[in-house]
Amino acid sequence: MNKKASSRNTDKGAKLTKDEEIYHKIYNAIMDRQLAPDTKLPEDALAESFNVSRTIIRKVLLTLSHDGLVITAPKRGARVAHPSIQESKEVFDARRVIEVGVLPIVIQKINKSELKHLKDLDKQQRKAEQAQDTKKVVRIAGDFHLALMLASGNNSLYEYLRKLISSSSLIEDIYGSPHRHFDNCEGHSALLELISQKEIDKSM
Repeated sequence: MNKKASSRNTDKGAKLTKDEEIYHKIYNAIMDRQLAPDTKLPEDALAESFNVSRTIIRKVLLTLSHDGLVITAPKRGARVAHPSIQESKEVFDARRVIEVGVLPIVIQKINKSELKHLKDLDKQQRKAEQAQDTKKVVRIAGDFHLALMLASGNNSLYEYLRKLISSSSLIEDIYGSPHRHFDNCEGHSALLELISQKEIDKSM
C-alpha cells in the first residue's frame, strides 16, 4: 500500500486500490476525530460496511497499526490507538528533534516550487486562523510540516514524520495541544522568511 496515498492531499485523479481507498477513509476519519481514541474497529462490521472481505479489512487495519493509529490485540480485535502520556511526550520530542534537525538540509535543497507551495500553505493557515477554524488550522499545519520534510528529499524521514503527525492529532484529541495552534502561523511565516533569506544556519 502506498502510504503517501493516505495524505489528505492525495491526487483525486489517482486510481486507488480498494484497500487503499478504505485505508484513506478510515485514516481521515481518525484525523478528523470522527473516530475517537479507543473506538472499536470490528472486522466484520467494517467488511460489511465497505462491502469487502475481512481479509482486506485486516490488511488495512494492519497498515494503520504500523502507522500508530490503530492497536490490534489477539481476541480483542482492533481499536483506535490511545497513546499514554509518556508515549505522547516521546512523539513531540521526536518531532522536535527531526524537524529542527532537517532544516539545514531543506535550506540546501529546497527549490522555488516547493517554497511557493509552503508559502501558499502558510496563507491558507492564516485564513483558517482568521476564521477561528481550529480543525483546519491543525490540518494545514500538518501539511506544512510534511511539505517542508519533502523538500529535504529524505523519504524515510518523511514517512516517519507523517506517522508522528498522525499520532500528534490523536494525542491532542486526548490531552489537548502542548501549544496554541494559532501561534504556529507566526512561527511558520518567520521560518519561511529565514529560508527565503537562506539564514537557517544563523538561526540555529
